[in-house]
Amino acid sequence: MSSVSYGRRLARPRNDRWIAGVCSAIGRRYGLSSNLVRLLFVLSCLLPGPQFLIYLGAWIVIPNE
Repeated sequence: MSSVSYGRRLARPRNDRWIAGVCSAIGRRYGLSSNLVRLLFVLSCLLPGPQFLIYLGAWIVIPNE
């Protein structure tokens, strides 16, 4: 049997963190700049919604590297 890789695993890096590494993990997983993901998150906070709860949930669910 061969092992097939389906892209990068979603994991919070030990470096390139500002708070918890969630934005950096999402950026690395999808091939985006971590600063772009951070900017999109901050801009999304201008809209009503549960952004901070989603961030906290991702912090708990996404493992460290």
